[in-house]
Amino acid sequence: MNHMTSKARLTLVPLFAALVLAGCATSASIDSSSLPVTPTAFKESTDPVASAAPVSPEVQAQGRWWAVFSDPVLDQLVEQASRSNNSVQVAAGRLAQARAIAGATDANRSVQLGLGAGAVRQKDITTGNVPQTVVSVSANLSYEVDLFGKLSGASNAASLDAQSREALLRSTRLLVQADVAQTYLNLRALDAERALVKDTLQAYRNTLRLTEVRFKEGDVAELDVARVRAEVASTESEALALDQRRAQLEHALAVLVGEVASSFQVAPGEWATALPAIPAGVPSTVLTRRPDVSAAQSSMQAAQARVGVAKAAWFPNFSLTANGGYAAPELKDLFKMSARAWGVGALLSLPLLDGGRREAGVQNANAELDIALANYREQVLVAFKDVEDQLSALRLLADQSEAQSRSVASASRATVLSDSRYRNGFVSQLELLDAQRSELRNRRQALQVKAAQYLATVGLIRALGGGWSA
Repeated sequence: MNHMTSKARLTLVPLFAALVLAGCATSASIDSSSLPVTPTAFKESTDPVASAAPVSPEVQAQGRWWAVFSDPVLDQLVEQASRSNNSVQVAAGRLAQARAIAGATDANRSVQLGLGAGAVRQKDITTGNVPQTVVSVSANLSYEVDLFGKLSGASNAASLDAQSREALLRSTRLLVQADVAQTYLNLRALDAERALVKDTLQAYRNTLRLTEVRFKEGDVAELDVARVRAEVASTESEALALDQRRAQLEHALAVLVGEVASSFQVAPGEWATALPAIPAGVPSTVLTRRPDVSAAQSSMQAAQARVGVAKAAWFPNFSLTANGGYAAPELKDLFKMSARAWGVGALLSLPLLDGGRREAGVQNANAELDIALANYREQVLVAFKDVEDQLSALRLLADQSEAQSRSVASASRATVLSDSRYRNGFVSQLELLDAQRSELRNRRQALQVKAAQYLATVGLIRALGGGWSA
């Protein structure tokens, strides 16, 4: 009896040693000093409401941030893209795939139950080599005891992968929405610029007709007619170039909203989109609002959990099994009490020599964690850079817009004065054309600065992570 007890104790020594060392299978720790330091305030922000409270991720995910531009056409296009854009649908499919993988991984922690049936024709020396048919039906049950957290760690990692995919879906949707908004605003800016160029072209044509009449009457030289004709042709070329750019933007917008470019059209219209002022908030809110940062964080945590899974491979697997059923040489005798068979068991397995496979698995998991950590650091740095870029752009564009407004006012006044002096014979037509060209150039530049302000505003919203409470 004592001999048997000692033998049992020796058999259980490896298991007890593994239980003592199970703490080594925990996930790897991450040094907080290796993560970027969150600044207390944005360098480029001068907004007095910079301490605006962040909204919760649930509210953020449902935020219709584009509504602040008060443009019904923009609202329709963004909502259509959110439903039909192919990149969004691909991201949604990858999320569904990640969730399915997480479900399959978590299923390994559950009891496994299966049914089986069969019929075997065989010879058995105990029956005198007489062929015999054995019919059987059985149920098999197994359960792996997760002593060292290997199964729970794998399930947790797969769940974090699904969370990362969910965040990437939100990030893709935000990216598409911002692209639609910026493309549409570029389209409206081009509409305004085309209208300005066409108005100027009409004015040049009127001037050409008047100059041709005066040339026929001998009041002006042929040189004046040639100059105005050149100006008309040059302005017509610029108008056609703007038409080409608008067509390309319209085609790009069709792809973003999931429609065929041949049947998609955005009618030219007045640029009446509002230009909102966006509160930047405090930097710490960016890390909780930006879905790409959330995705990188979940991927890092998943890699961290897989380090623990790789370490748990060093410890034994412990499974419980049970089976029961019936087996008989005749089908009519299959479910008789005498045909019953059952069994229960426990299996403990611990590989001793694997050629370094488990150690390589741990090293690979650590390398994956290093990569995920570097990706997370990069994503955080890029997030703060994006916000600072758009804040500085908006600040400088505001100053540029004010300076351009002064330039437009001066150019307009110069055109009026030149026209008056030309009509009174004090200056040549060349000076008048120069003044008109200068005014047109300044007005177009003012429209381009205005468009850049809209694009930077959308860029800031995207950099901050999307919607917010008004």
